[in-house]
Amino acid sequence: MFELRRLRSFLAVAEERNFTRAAERLHIAQPALSRQIRQLEQELGVRLLDRTTHAVEPTEAGRLLMERGTELCAEADRLWRDVHGFAASERSTLTLGYSTSTGYGTAPALLAALTEHHPELTVTTRLLPTAAIVAGVTDGTLDAGLVRCPPPTPELVRTLVRLEPQGVLLPAGHPLAAGESVEVTALADEPLLIHPREANPGHFDAITALYARAGLTPRLLLRQLSFDAAHTPVARGEAVSVTGASAIEGLPAGLVWRPLRPAAAIELHLLTRGRARRPAVAQLLRTASGTARAQGWLHSPA
Repeated sequence: MFELRRLRSFLAVAEERNFTRAAERLHIAQPALSRQIRQLEQELGVRLLDRTTHAVEPTEAGRLLMERGTELCAEADRLWRDVHGFAASERSTLTLGYSTSTGYGTAPALLAALTEHHPELTVTTRLLPTAAIVAGVTDGTLDAGLVRCPPPTPELVRTLVRLEPQGVLLPAGHPLAAGESVEVTALADEPLLIHPREANPGHFDAITALYARAGLTPRLLLRQLSFDAAHTPVARGEAVSVTGASAIEGLPAGLVWRPLRPAAAIELHLLTRGRARRPAVAQLLRTASGTARAQGWLHSPA
């Protein structure tokens, strides 16, 4: 396949009917232009131009190439503009899904950092259950997802963003609320409010493993609502909840959060597709890395 550069050179000569004017139009030396035309004729195996002392005329083959070549170059120019415009759009938009549990501290901090460092980036957010985020990133409807303890998914890349310290959510008048922290073993007789395992198997297993390491098997009270900002069963004294430190933000009156002892943390990851990443996703990952360092999110709780 011949180069478009040589085709454009031929079109310039054929349109100008003159090598000198065509060379000036293309901003190249005339000998270089003549060489390109000869190379094109050699590649095609046909004479394209009839040269006389005073003029240059396309041959029959040259007129065919002139007609079809003009269309080809125009289409190539349109393709270049369209792909370039698509790339610019790809750089400037991002769709991020995040779960309710990451929406208290982690997601807002990350979005604020994106706004600060990449004001040209238009970010669309979607608050979704973990399973829907995993599915959305997998099928491409989401560019990235921020979730707790995501399941291993071959198509996706997990990037650790935060090790979030865990604690117990209690009514303010609960006896365990009097101390600065709560021993896991002290929760032996307290029902544990938790989402059903199918909602997020990784998180369910991580929380129940905290109990198992202390030799406990928790009595479970499964959440009936996917989102309950009032933490109603905890407020009523029906159960306690093990949750991340970011839950302190916007905590309803009458509830307190106490860190667990021994210290424990839950992993928060950004999920992205393993295929070639869009520029906006690369910006998100760099911003997340910088934010994690600045916030000290990757330090294990003491």
